[in-house]
Amino acid sequence: MPFLWVLALLLLAVFLKSLRWQKTCLLSALALLLLFSNPFLSNEAWRAWEVEAMPIKEVEKYDAAIILGGITGGTEHVADRVHTRRGADRFLHPLHLYRLGKVDKFIVTGGTATILGTGGVTEAEQLRQVLLLAGVPAHNILLETQSRNTRENAANTAELLQKHPELDTLLLVTSAFHMRRSAGCFEKAGLNTTSFSADFYASDRRFTPDEVLIPSIQAFSDWHLLIHEVAGYVIYKIMGYC
Repeated sequence: MPFLWVLALLLLAVFLKSLRWQKTCLLSALALLLLFSNPFLSNEAWRAWEVEAMPIKEVEKYDAAIILGGITGGTEHVADRVHTRRGADRFLHPLHLYRLGKVDKFIVTGGTATILGTGGVTEAEQLRQVLLLAGVPAHNILLETQSRNTRENAANTAELLQKHPELDTLLLVTSAFHMRRSAGCFEKAGLNTTSFSADFYASDRRFTPDEVLIPSIQAFSDWHLLIHEVAGYVIYKIMGYC
């Protein structure tokens, strides 16, 4: 988290006795603040990392779209509906493809958000409710409800598909920043999928003062997510998960 890096440097500047090191810490904290709050640099990083979009007109016919969870959350005091966070394009875009006749079925993968993975309504079940409300017949929705992370999404979906050999052509749908890790995991699980990115953080380049010069707290927040995902991808590579 870049915020913690800046905070740590500021604390060091307070407690270090050496004037030279205090100055170094303060200047480093300032440099990090300027770097991570710059929206242009943040956007360039997102553009480099995210897997680019596939135009809808280029999407062929697929037996099923695999939708990864990570986009719903429980709100205990308003428990009579499904609550989605940013990333809802993960199911809205494949729903669009379904309406166009480019996708026949949905495979929704995602367990509960708890650490132990038990209790509560699973993400897959929540997204199933949304798809049913959108008019998708129940027999066109397959669920995988046990996974707690991307690796398990892939492994458990591969196990589910062993019971459905008729589903051969598969479209993998997740956020663009998450696609590298997801596609790698599904390939490791022995599934041949086509990537269809959604939920983009990157945007067109703009050279306005707002984008190039003026600091943005949103850019700072976006860096946290990007660094988290890159770190996750590296760890998955080291562990042989993707």
